[in-house]
Amino acid sequence: MEIAHQLGKLFLGALPTTIGVLLFFFFLRWAFFKPIQEAMAKREALIEGARTEAASVEAAAKQELDTYNDALRKARAEIYGEQEAARQAALDGRAQLLKAIRSRSQEDVSAAKKRVAADLAAARAQVEADMPALAGEIARSILEKPSSLRGGAGR
Repeated sequence: MEIAHQLGKLFLGALPTTIGVLLFFFFLRWAFFKPIQEAMAKREALIEGARTEAASVEAAAKQELDTYNDALRKARAEIYGEQEAARQAALDGRAQLLKAIRSRSQEDVSAAKKRVAADLAAARAQVEADMPALAGEIARSILEKPSSLRGGAGR
């Protein structure tokens, strides 16, 4: 029993300290922890708001970037199309020029062939016309050679 009595005295002696600690705890809770928790809650709300705003700004920037990239892609496609059209026009012009040059060259070759054929026909006609006279001259020159040449050849 004495132990219970000693414990009772101990508890009675510790009661003012316990009450002081409890009062100090409630005072700290009211004066220190509650304002800090409110400030932290406000800070968390501001941070969350800033995150939400940053996410919306990021989404808007991404959408704007996508729009810019689409416009850039369309502009490049248009430029490539124009370049291809200009290249095709240049190739077509070159092909037409080559066709015209070939045609003119073939006409020149054909005209040259006709001139050569006409010159050949004229030369043949001239040779055929001059042939009897040339044959007569050749025969006469052979027959009129000095007899010493003719005789010396027969021996």
